[in-house]
Amino acid sequence: MSTVVNPLNQSHNVFVYGTLLADDVVRTVINRVPQSAPAILSDYHRFKIKDRVYPAILPVQAKKVTGRVLLGVSGPELHLLDEFEDVEYNRTEVQVLFTENSENFRAYAYVWANPNDPDLYSEWDFEEWKKTQMNDFVKMTDEFMQQLEVPESKPRVQTYETFYKQENDKPLHPECLQLVEILLYVHFAVLYDFINDQTIFLNNNNTTCLLEGIM
Repeated sequence: MSTVVNPLNQSHNVFVYGTLLADDVVRTVINRVPQSAPAILSDYHRFKIKDRVYPAILPVQAKKVTGRVLLGVSGPELHLLDEFEDVEYNRTEVQVLFTENSENFRAYAYVWANPNDPDLYSEWDFEEWKKTQMNDFVKMTDEFMQQLEVPESKPRVQTYETFYKQENDKPLHPECLQLVEILLYVHFAVLYDFINDQTIFLNNNNTTCLLEGIM
């Protein structure tokens, strides 16, 4: 009698290299932080993406991507990661190198689905993202995971775009508005003094100047 293996009961290893390097993001997606090990993915490059705060990886010879492998990810947790990465990425089996013991290891990685995407450029930096983008990204991720629990939930990409549009459309904080007003005042004060000085200089040289009509 053959045994049917339920993929939901299998454990998986997942190489992560972007926002999932942050424990807060991992915890928000799968509700725990699995054991992990630092690793390197060779012959890939980690790109920035235009109008996105998260990265993409694609095969590039002689490049490498540093990250970590999440160990013992369950089937349901892998499904949640699939939902989180959405259609922008393909889950692909890759070979990584554990940095602690130089052992080669097979793991899943989420590779950018469009290898010819013109919006990919430069190199994404985790430390920079952590300082400037992580807090908002965790909020967005939490919003997405909560929506997964309701019927007709939005895909992650749509949640991301909606969230960041709302953030960009928020009115400025009153203190920021006050700073803008001060900067505008200083700008026009300097401009006024400059025009006034030029008018005096031209008058002293008996030169007709149209700026006098402005003053």
